[in-house]
Amino acid sequence: MRYDIQGSSKFFPNGAVATSQPLAVAAGLGALRSGGNAVDAAIAAAVALTVVQPTSNDIGSDLFALVWDGERLHGLNASGRSPRLLTRDLVLDRAAGTVASGALGGHQATVGSSMPERGWLPVTVPGAPAGWRDLHARFGSLPFAALFEDAIGYAERGYPVSPAVARAWARSVERGYPGLHGDEFTEWGRVFTLGGRAPRVGERWSNPDMARTLRSIASTQGSSFYTGEIAEAIVGLAERTGGLLREADLAGHASEWVAPLSVSYRGHEVWELPPNGQGIAALIALGVLDGYEGLPGLHERIEAVKLGFADAHAYVADPLVGGPVDGLLDGEYLARRRGLIGERAGEYGAGEPQRGGTVYLCTADRDGRMVSLIQSNYMSFGSFVVVPGAGFGLQNRGTGFVLAADHPNVVGPGKRPYHTIIPSFLTRGGAPVGPFGVMGGHMQPQGHVQMALATVDEGLDPQAALDRPRWYWHSGLDVQVEPGLAGQADELRRRGHRVRVAESPEVFGAGQAIWQIGAGYVAGSEPRVDGMAAGY
Repeated sequence: MRYDIQGSSKFFPNGAVATSQPLAVAAGLGALRSGGNAVDAAIAAAVALTVVQPTSNDIGSDLFALVWDGERLHGLNASGRSPRLLTRDLVLDRAAGTVASGALGGHQATVGSSMPERGWLPVTVPGAPAGWRDLHARFGSLPFAALFEDAIGYAERGYPVSPAVARAWARSVERGYPGLHGDEFTEWGRVFTLGGRAPRVGERWSNPDMARTLRSIASTQGSSFYTGEIAEAIVGLAERTGGLLREADLAGHASEWVAPLSVSYRGHEVWELPPNGQGIAALIALGVLDGYEGLPGLHERIEAVKLGFADAHAYVADPLVGGPVDGLLDGEYLARRRGLIGERAGEYGAGEPQRGGTVYLCTADRDGRMVSLIQSNYMSFGSFVVVPGAGFGLQNRGTGFVLAADHPNVVGPGKRPYHTIIPSFLTRGGAPVGPFGVMGGHMQPQGHVQMALATVDEGLDPQAALDRPRWYWHSGLDVQVEPGLAGQADELRRRGHRVRVAESPEVFGAGQAIWQIGAGYVAGSEPRVDGMAAGY
């Protein structure tokens, strides 16, 4: 591993926490310093993030995690299912003509109509509270309630809003909330604006209702959210304002421990969770790139990502529906897909394999345990539906469903939708290197590919890899690059890509990474947002 002397990677002998908010890092580090392990730290940071970065995640979010227990990797899918009353016909009746969101990419950006982004229709059962509980039950060491103390303090007493969060908050107030009409949206304006405006940079913001909700979750091990007073409040709002969630939906929720998937890339293994997340898109792309004799160029990297998304958008759905997961990572299949890449930019359909708004954080402790965790509303404040008196909003992950009746990811009752949020982990010969992730919707698999290549091919440390200029493929032939890659734009255009040098870093996501080294850990945090890595 080459350490960039111009960068600012941080080295720690005992443990580390990296995420997009310094206050959440402090909460996770506090758990480590109190004798907790990496899972305790991850939960403390995740709960704090719901308070200090509500523009990206909330108590009403979903969650996925990878946990290295010191010997092997475990996967947790804590995403929720759709209400049992949700049907395709109901969506078509209520939201006919909804156009595909600009946040969607690949094939999803080209469909004629899609799921709505706001209101009750895209709301699925929030899985984050159960995810915190289940992670703690299996791996935690500190008392569950102790992991909520910092978050409750931030919510109750307030905190100064950081720059990236303030910018995102202002966009939601100015662009997202106007035009939303209905009683289900009223509470959002009361809770998340200050007299109709977003909090400014450095302005203190508090949410006492949220503090009470967090206390309830902490004291009941999450049960109040699914079968108690919080569940009653959610269902009561739904019944009054046209929502579909009912007691049985919340009471029936359960996380699922799953076997992670991996693909080899130049002597390393990159790990992702299986569907319903889109991590397999990154694995397909890396499997395609691994077949090149020399290091793949930027053109080949972009084309491999397109191939990964073509298959992910065709086959990723609720695991109960099934899909050709093993076939998509088969070596012969990947070789056939690699053969489609030529000198010119292409547009690809799905192959035929043999059938068989988001926050990210990572933590590590002195005993070698490491956690890669991601949770999300999906798009900014999610559905903009806020539970009265509870201080939190509900995600809009159901936007990931499709309306095509013959698609495995078609909207329907009791299903998990296609998810964009994906934690990742890197090993070498089965030995842990460490957790990493890049949040940002359609950018996430692309960010994982770029982080893996920067680490494996270029030997960069976490901060240097995160500092590297990024590229982003949206759909068709459209590619955006950061200014640091502007020198390669003309060559990409010569090969048929429609390239734009981006004026803002927003589309390129935000990442974190921690690598294990002989003396401890080296950590990096996203320079494009308010990120921080710390340890002891």
